[in-house]
Amino acid sequence: MPRVSADLRERVLGILQGGMRTADVARAINCNVCTVRRLRQRYRETGRTADRPRSGRPRVTTPAQDRYIRTSYLRDRYRMATTTRVTLGTHNPSISAQTVRNRLSEAGLRACRPVVRQVLTRHHRQQCHLWEQTHRRWTRQDWQKVLFTDELWFGPTRGDGRIHVYCRRNERYTEACTLERERFGGGGSITVWGGVSQHHRTERVVIAGNLNAVRNREDILHSHVVPFLQAHPDMTLQHDNATSHTAHSVRDFLQDRNVSVLLWPGKSPDLNPIEHIWDLLDRRVRVRAIPPRNVRKLAGSLVEEWGNISQQKLANLVQSMRRRCSAVLNAAGGHTRY
Repeated sequence: MPRVSADLRERVLGILQGGMRTADVARAINCNVCTVRRLRQRYRETGRTADRPRSGRPRVTTPAQDRYIRTSYLRDRYRMATTTRVTLGTHNPSISAQTVRNRLSEAGLRACRPVVRQVLTRHHRQQCHLWEQTHRRWTRQDWQKVLFTDELWFGPTRGDGRIHVYCRRNERYTEACTLERERFGGGGSITVWGGVSQHHRTERVVIAGNLNAVRNREDILHSHVVPFLQAHPDMTLQHDNATSHTAHSVRDFLQDRNVSVLLWPGKSPDLNPIEHIWDLLDRRVRVRAIPPRNVRKLAGSLVEEWGNISQQKLANLVQSMRRRCSAVLNAAGGHTRY
């Protein structure tokens, strides 16, 4: 039976004081007659209708142990609850792993999957911070003239780790809660390249294997980038500092064809809006009615889903460049939520 609300208790007390029988009151509010009797008896003994205070289950940890648990996870966000239980169990055997999780929850720390980012050295952070200071005054019209390009490895399957990190509210993208890993291509995968701008997009290019300088120059720059920039002479090419982009043969190729290249800081995928398109493309492929099970079907699905992404979605991502620059400035060149 549901609990009687505070307003209804006051109403019942007024009716009883008016002289109505207990059974009639219980029938009027649709509750058990014993409930009305206990309510009247409690008011006679305490002068109030609220429930008596309950002691609850005894707390198994001391305030000092609570502080130790909180401090331990602020210093090591990847610490396991079972490890803490073993450490405290020598002094207090009643502490369980769930007790540790409960104390962390009370401290505002919750377990979540860590955000995976590339390893950033001090040099990378400084270069990214300097680049942002140079381009922070760029307007929306300036970013509309940039062709953002990138390539990524896709595979029919992907790993699903079970690493968790304890973080507080709004700490998900801080350095302490970010898992840094080097990016690399795996066997049985394909390399996909694409370019987007405010009002245009290039064709989706699928390359079997890894992308090197020769393939980049012949299959991408010569076949897609140069014709696109010739049709839009006011556009600037953006690509990252991968070896397939910074090779001397590639630089000479772009210089001979008067292609303007935007200076880009190393290891800064947070700044490139096309990274979000990769995530959107990956999710679109994974939720298809018949997911691709081999590389050939995966290539066809990627090309099809690339065409299904609306241009307005691409434009919104390009328009986020000013916000991305501000986020990098606030993070002093470190990781951002992008």
